Amino acid sequence: MKRNGAIDEMKTRIHQTEFEVGQFDGFVLGGDVGGTNTNIAVAGVRDGEASLLYSAHFESRRLFSLVPAIREALDYGREKYGIEVGWGVVGVAGPVADPRRAKPTNLPWTVDAEEIRREFGFDEFRIENDFMILGQGIESLKEVDLFSAKGGDPAFGDGRAVIGAGTGMGKAILVYDGKRYRPVPSEGGHADFPVQDQFDLDLADFIRGGRKAPASYEDLLSGRGIEGIYDFLKGRRGGTDLTAEIEEAEDKAAAISKYRTTDPLCRETFAVYARCFGRCAKNFVLEALATGGLYIAGGIAAKNREVFVMPEFSDEFLNAEKQRQILERTPVYVITNYDVSLYGACNAAVEQSD
Repeated sequence: MKRNGAIDEMKTRIHQTEFEVGQFDGFVLGGDVGGTNTNIAVAGVRDGEASLLYSAHFESRRLFSLVPAIREALDYGREKYGIEVGWGVVGVAGPVADPRRAKPTNLPWTVDAEEIRREFGFDEFRIENDFMILGQGIESLKEVDLFSAKGGDPAFGDGRAVIGAGTGMGKAILVYDGKRYRPVPSEGGHADFPVQDQFDLDLADFIRGGRKAPASYEDLLSGRGIEGIYDFLKGRRGGTDLTAEIEEAEDKAAAISKYRTTDPLCRETFAVYARCFGRCAKNFVLEALATGGLYIAGGIAAKNREVFVMPEFSDEFLNAEKQRQILERTPVYVITNYDVSLYGACNAAVEQSD
């Protein structure tokens, strides 16, 4: 990506190998800016529906701005297919109070929608919260894109909820408006982790690391949360034969995941993780009355989907004295298609182009 001033190689993925530019009414750009990865897709629009054509992928921390990444993605489509894009939407991991400008929570740079619109001549370009975008992608998913962790009995039009953890943690509520599900933004990933016993209190204190602020769900359930739980348990139980390898790994959370079925300390780490995630999921379903389904997103969930059928998760999820029937009705799915955010961003861009 050096020719346009960025600092990393663009990785491109083709979603449709054969298409004619003339078969579409227009083209939109959809993006997902996360603390670890920035993904940008271009979709063709026909009869009000977006169809992903190709996507470009970058390491977020090796970018200094979103502009060079968008330029690379647009140049690719223009040179290879002759595509000109008219509208764009990107989801940003963090609170978005202004659709024109937002600062990703875990990145040092800001996304400026007006700068991007002027730079590339878009008719319209907008920023949204990443989990609002993700929520708009769920209806584009097929059965093969979902892992069923728990069955349920949802009724037509029931509310839904989306939750997910990676570098950070996000939530969104989906409300049916009679035609489609509309996302409602949330920063519930930063809500306080509810302590229930001495073990929880000791864990939360360890995770806080001396901060005055209480431990949040994100502190426990993000990638750094997996590392923190492992370190807490290691301090109590001692290390194992694999501890040195895990400590030296570039991605410590991924190494813990790799050995979660064979190493006792990694296994216990994910048992604690599953229990904490079950508590978070239960509370969110009850708060949102999301009996239409809880959708769990993010790379951690997709790579460790079996965690969400562990008894530690299910027992905690159903642990409610008065409203257990709500939780029993609620199906739980793990989203296994990483493109869900790109679907959502392109769907949002199509909607603004109408």
